[in-house]
Amino acid sequence: MGEGLNKLCGTNYPASICFIVVNEFCERFSYYGMRAVLTLYFLTYLGWDHDLSTAVYHAFSSLCYFTPVLGAIIADTWLGKFKTIIYLSVVYVLGHVIKSVGAIPTVGSNTVHIALSMVGLILIAFGTGGIKPCVAAFGGDQFQEKHHITQQLLSIFIIIIIFFFAIRPRGDVQCFGGDCYALAFGVPAALMMVALVVFILGSSLYRRNPPQGNILLEVCNCIGFAIKNRWRRSKYESKRRHWLDWAEDKYSKRLITEIKMVLRVLLLYIPLPMFWALFDQQGSRWTLQATRMNMSFGAFSIKPDQMQTLNALLILVFVPVFDLFIYPLVSLCRINITPLRKMATGMIFAALAFGAATLVEVHVVKTVVKPAPAGQCLLQVFNLAPGDVRLHFPESQPFPEPLMYLQVALGVNDYIEKNDEGAPLLRFVNTLSEAVTVTVGDETFHADANYSVSANKTLQRGVYNKVSCSLQSKTCPDLDLGLLDFGASYTVVLLEESGRITTHKMEDVHANNVHVAWQIPQYVLITAGEVMFSITGLEFSYSQAPANMKSVLQAGWLLTVAFGNVIVLIIAEGAGLEQWKEFVLFAVLLLAVCGVFSVMAHFYTYVDAQHLDKMDANDHSGGQRSSSDDDDDHNGCADTLDKKKRGLEPSTRL
Repeated sequence: MGEGLNKLCGTNYPASICFIVVNEFCERFSYYGMRAVLTLYFLTYLGWDHDLSTAVYHAFSSLCYFTPVLGAIIADTWLGKFKTIIYLSVVYVLGHVIKSVGAIPTVGSNTVHIALSMVGLILIAFGTGGIKPCVAAFGGDQFQEKHHITQQLLSIFIIIIIFFFAIRPRGDVQCFGGDCYALAFGVPAALMMVALVVFILGSSLYRRNPPQGNILLEVCNCIGFAIKNRWRRSKYESKRRHWLDWAEDKYSKRLITEIKMVLRVLLLYIPLPMFWALFDQQGSRWTLQATRMNMSFGAFSIKPDQMQTLNALLILVFVPVFDLFIYPLVSLCRINITPLRKMATGMIFAALAFGAATLVEVHVVKTVVKPAPAGQCLLQVFNLAPGDVRLHFPESQPFPEPLMYLQVALGVNDYIEKNDEGAPLLRFVNTLSEAVTVTVGDETFHADANYSVSANKTLQRGVYNKVSCSLQSKTCPDLDLGLLDFGASYTVVLLEESGRITTHKMEDVHANNVHVAWQIPQYVLITAGEVMFSITGLEFSYSQAPANMKSVLQAGWLLTVAFGNVIVLIIAEGAGLEQWKEFVLFAVLLLAVCGVFSVMAHFYTYVDAQHLDKMDANDHSGGQRSSSDDDDDHNGCADTLDKKKRGLEPSTRL
């Protein structure tokens, strides 16, 4: 096997790193390409409602962040990183294939589609989550000089993730008579196959380190032993200085000291899932909000899920802007911007983003027709008689005013809904004496003679001023339907006037009148919050614990994302609130959590960066440490960097 000695021309990068980077390119494209359309797939293809679609989306996202812990344990204690990536990539590909097959309409019933989709998503979650902690670490293993170059590699991986999240494609491809979700999931499956093949092709060049044990398991075992030992012996032995000191019978003081430092940081993680509960709704609730908005930008239109791209693009802009301009300007105002203060500010920005989303939602729902209550139904009346008509009902009068000719009236309890993807709906009422066939875009409508109604079909938003029409006996002139706009539901009445066929278009449900650009402020706010919270948070964590404990902190950080998605799952399925009220609830909860976090941060004592450097230097020297050295470590973790906190504050650069 290779030892990673072959270098790329003119660089210090080993040749093997090319295969790993290409693998990461394809895998990230595969994951984000699939996840981008997932909520709309649940909604439009599987026929689930908004709440169930949101809940399953976040259940999947949560599982994707629970499984990295399992992948790290498998790699470090059993298979090693190389084999773990290979085996779990096979699981990943299999999940994509099953998911694609489940999106083919001709494969079984809706129950079969649901079953295949869920099996596929579970396999994808284990695949993407399992290899997540391994790929970057395996890339770092290829270098002999670790510190500077592996940080560059990590930056490359971060940029890859953002880049592919930003450029993921979304077209108007149709197949099987509708949106081609089979292809939408098939392309990511093919890319994941490419990722696996490319990774295998570099096998002979990789430097492979054998499994050396998992520090996370060691930490958990130490904590478990301390708790068990304290429970058994605290009644007849003297009290220890710290509850973890009960593990000294089995574990070194050095390890115990390091775990104490890690636990101080992990304690700060407890409030963090609430931020992720808001942040990850870009792919669910915010996408669903976009389906009820006008998505036209003049010469082109976008899809609801494509608004998520704005977050990735803004990150590329905000990271250098914050690092080079905003933070230095704040420092000039003599404001001490510690990492924890940045994170608290990021939470406030996320809450403000949901405040902005609430304002948008209040205006969006004005064009949305609520479904009829249980036990009631829709009554819709078209007056096609040549004169005014007055309707009388035995117990109520839903139409107190007379209906004029060619007027449509909707009962109070309307069940007409907007299309789940924001596309216009169209149907025809044929008042002619013979059947008619009308072709609008790619859709064909047929209505029998004498006041028959065609099927209601979805069309692409656009201007239709040359619509072909044919009767049983002749071909009629082209019809002009005008603009069929986002979210509207139209009924077109076909009439014969003065020997020629004319149309009368009626708007049953109003078009979306709030432009999707009004979502931009909430994306700007949530991205600013992400830059201050996410990037700062992980770097702060790494600055507060020894280098050999970074994998424990990474596991803890990923679990905060997982639990954040669990929170959304619970509220989406259990709260039963109107959408704008749910947005308000999330904003208020995050502000409350931010208050708790701020109090915890106020009492947090920063670890001296110089002390950590000393501990890491001792790790690399491999020398034996005395008991007094361990005691120094214990005392040193309480040191502070008064006022300026020399060199502690992490950079926000990628």
